[in-house]
Amino acid sequence: MADYTPDYVGTVTKYVFVESPTMTAGELALRAYEASEGVLIKETCFGLQVTGEPEAVEKLIEEIRTFDPVHIFVKDRGFPPGDPRRCRANLGGARPGYLGHEREFRVLRYITRGLEELDRRGEEPEEPEKPAVPPARGKRPLLDIKRLQELIETEES
Repeated sequence: MADYTPDYVGTVTKYVFVESPTMTAGELALRAYEASEGVLIKETCFGLQVTGEPEAVEKLIEEIRTFDPVHIFVKDRGFPPGDPRRCRANLGGARPGYLGHEREFRVLRYITRGLEELDRRGEEPEEPEKPAVPPARGKRPLLDIKRLQELIETEES
């Protein structure tokens, strides 16, 4: 694989999804532009893509979420914008991650209902439990080191 030098070193990109009966992605974008300070904002079909220094992005997202807290959701973007390893301009067609967004977007209304119900009850959402660490296996290795060496030597010849 070729070396990669990102265009936006030191920045983060987050996706902002809006699934609201009272606010469209366009309206959210207009409000975000008004509140942004040095943050790149791109309107998408599902909401926004926000890129900038981590502190500025977090500040903007805090502001954005106040507009409609139970209908606006945020997630990190794995690769920076224009990254040739994932950019559709280099790969052709839609970026594979967008298929995931489509699936996730269908679930948002259920999360919204849960948040509204918690709000109605006056409860705070609980932090998710961390997954339990599987118990350690016995001290005996699964594969004897001598057998492993034999397999490596067989493969090399």
